[in-house]
Amino acid sequence: VAKDVNIFFDELEGVNSPSKDDDSLLHHGNLTSTSDDASRLEVVGEEAPDKNKANGLYFRDGKCRIDYILVYRKSNPQTEKREVFERNIRAEGLQMEKESSLTNSDIIFVKLHAPWEVLGKYAELMNVRMPFRRKIYYLHRRYKFMNRIEKQISRFRGRLPRKPMKLDKETLPDLEENDCYTAPFSQQRIHHFIIHNKDTFFNNATRSRIVHHILQRVKYEEGKNKIGLNRLLSNGSYEAAFPLHEGSYRSKNSIRTHGAENHRHLLYECWASWGVWYKYQPLDLVRRYFGEKIGLYFAWLGWYTGMLFPAAFIGLFVFLYGVTTLNHCQVSKEVCQATDIIMCPICDKYCPFMRLSDSCVYAKVTHLFDNGATVFFAVFMAVWATVFLEFWKRRRAVIAYDWDLIDWEEEEEEIRPQFEAKYSKKERMNPISGKPEPYQAFADKCSRLIVSASGIFFMICVVIAAVFGIVIYRVVTVSTFAAFKWALIRNNSQVATTGTAVCINFCIIMLLNVLYEKVALFLTNLEQPRTESEWENSFTLKMFLFQFVNLNSSTFYIAFFLGRFTGHPGAYLRLINRWRLEECHPSGCLIDLCMQMGIIMVLKQTWNNFMELGYPLIQNWWTRRKLRQEYGTQRKTNFPQWEKDYNLQPMNAYGLFDEYLEMILQFGFTTIFVAAFPLAPLLALLNNIIEIRLDAYKFVTQWRRPLASRAKDIGIWYGILEGIGILSVITNAFVIAVTSDFIPRLVYAYKYGPCAGQGEAGQKCMVGYVNASLSVFLVSDFENRSEPTSNGSEFSGSPLKYCRYRDYRDPPHSPAPYGYTLQFWHVLAARLAFIIVFEHLVFCIKHLISYLIPDLPKDLRDRMRREKYLIQEMMYEAELERLQKERKERKKNGKSYHNEWP
Repeated sequence: VAKDVNIFFDELEGVNSPSKDDDSLLHHGNLTSTSDDASRLEVVGEEAPDKNKANGLYFRDGKCRIDYILVYRKSNPQTEKREVFERNIRAEGLQMEKESSLTNSDIIFVKLHAPWEVLGKYAELMNVRMPFRRKIYYLHRRYKFMNRIEKQISRFRGRLPRKPMKLDKETLPDLEENDCYTAPFSQQRIHHFIIHNKDTFFNNATRSRIVHHILQRVKYEEGKNKIGLNRLLSNGSYEAAFPLHEGSYRSKNSIRTHGAENHRHLLYECWASWGVWYKYQPLDLVRRYFGEKIGLYFAWLGWYTGMLFPAAFIGLFVFLYGVTTLNHCQVSKEVCQATDIIMCPICDKYCPFMRLSDSCVYAKVTHLFDNGATVFFAVFMAVWATVFLEFWKRRRAVIAYDWDLIDWEEEEEEIRPQFEAKYSKKERMNPISGKPEPYQAFADKCSRLIVSASGIFFMICVVIAAVFGIVIYRVVTVSTFAAFKWALIRNNSQVATTGTAVCINFCIIMLLNVLYEKVALFLTNLEQPRTESEWENSFTLKMFLFQFVNLNSSTFYIAFFLGRFTGHPGAYLRLINRWRLEECHPSGCLIDLCMQMGIIMVLKQTWNNFMELGYPLIQNWWTRRKLRQEYGTQRKTNFPQWEKDYNLQPMNAYGLFDEYLEMILQFGFTTIFVAAFPLAPLLALLNNIIEIRLDAYKFVTQWRRPLASRAKDIGIWYGILEGIGILSVITNAFVIAVTSDFIPRLVYAYKYGPCAGQGEAGQKCMVGYVNASLSVFLVSDFENRSEPTSNGSEFSGSPLKYCRYRDYRDPPHSPAPYGYTLQFWHVLAARLAFIIVFEHLVFCIKHLISYLIPDLPKDLRDRMRREKYLIQEMMYEAELERLQKERKERKKNGKSYHNEWP
């Protein structure tokens, strides 16, 4: 509810007007300062507690808690705007103190406190839900037999060892609002609410949110749009604005013996400390300290990490299955024993002929990832993605109920200042508020969207160009490594090419990410979104699209294009009629895809973790070092809390965007190409266990306390997750059908192998598969520019006449030399059939699961209905009790009224 505030534009020398920029309220370098307005602060003669004075969380009197901090520089020229803004802050009832920095006299801290009257007034306007009655847990009626069974089970559980992952309830505070029914705060019905102490009735996060709400609606200059703290921050009038942390996160005393000093200390000990990495997160405490929006992020991250356990276990099982069946794999046996099969060179001139048995190691490694359990794992991961999202809906519903978010609706958002400045000349009536507001014409909006879409398309073309550059590098480098003087590199030229190409690709990815952020910011501002949420959604979609394409384009090339369009010996396809396209290794392209995914995933997660924690740590360490050099270690410990928090790093300008983006991209890696790399869920699980504690440590110790804001869900990210889940089904179908050798082996076993026509497909049916999958080439048919420098005489003592290559083509002396065989068309038809059947089957299973799993748990639905009924009954009873009490008092005083109720 936006409230127009009367703005005081009296003369600077007017009555009761402070001096220029309120310097009379300033206290230079004193840890205990006086109030800025003696008429508003009732100065108590008795001394306030020394503890409140020393910890830097209170005003000078030790009673008024600091709810918000504003920071500006005296040298800043925006003096008049600040002066008017602060005068209107006091007019709203907020109390204010100013303090100069101990390290820089140019920096001024403005401390704000909201009295009870202001908190109550705006809590009612903002519909803040507060506790008013303890919950009565309703138990369904059960039979005696069931009660006896439950008692026996509970006794048995009592004998078992305590679950190590559960948090120690004794160390956690009693979060009263979770055990009470809540209702929107009302000053008329204040007697309904549980108020033990007015100073602690509204917790610190709620107090800061109310103060921020007021600051966003206070004017600083004449004019319709000259309102709000955000505009003053954007034009440089204030340098920073933040709520305070609740003291230090460290304590000399043990939390087990002396308890927690404050909620920040408690969060550090039971959440952000590395010693509790295996325990559940205290989500209620996180929500109370940081707000629902950040609490939902950590709830989602914890749920995602927990759901990765079965996926990581099954992926590890698939890998171990490949390890145990390695010695029984007929295909790898034939490759290792094929000493008499000579393969054609994989590049022009410098690449030599090679025995097929030289790729024995690669054939075995390929079997670890491409075995009989791969198809099952791909289906499992597609179903897992659906189950994860469906059960997250249920988990989110439970969290929304526990955190009073079920009936919460976002306020009508303010229009962005940039939108107002651009379209202030055109106005139309807002259908919700009924007030005139700036209006963007449909033609203008469409033209801006077209330009933005063109920019997105251009940047995707830049990504494709970068991938094309990597392709050229691979083509050129494989010949260079083949002629290298070191035998290790010369004999493993293709692996060396792949490894270096992946590392170069990673560097290009990181460089382009910096460029993409600037381009996405420019395009989003070009679109001129109306509100902050529209701006955030547009920016999120662009950044995800850019980074997703940037991160996965090379992987898509290796999975679906590498070695597919190379031609055959004697008629190779070339880039710009010059460079011969790269071929797959004799053991297949899957090993290249595994290397690409493994290296990119490990390097990306390592880099992200360093940038998330290492960079803020280095910055804060450098700040502390400068303070120690200038003021010594003893003075540093005496800094007030606002000074300590100001020296911390501010939260990202985009909020939780970077955290969500990192996890969503990881989710894509975990699901999209999981058929080629079953260990991806395991790597993601290990990373997320670290990620939770890294993020927690960063929020508690390295960042200023962010403003507690509310949210009902994770926003646009859920739709992106659903899109990735659909894409993963398609890509895994193509990986199994096109990239792996699953389909060619299946066709051979049922149609061409020893068991053809018998309906069997065991390892004995794969005898002769390797020979059947290789075609014969006449060496004399090589092109001049492709002819190798060696003639292959080192293998048999005489020049080679024939070499083999991976394809299904006729021999050179057939009526149609090097034409496709019938087996090629059978394999192609089987691949297409598998893709269609796999996709339809998995999509049917996904939709069936989505239909069978309700979004709201049944017990939660019953609890919500009963709670609604009980709340109404309690409100009626409380009102009846109040009226009866008033009636008794009137009778006692001798006053009588007719037609009283009840």
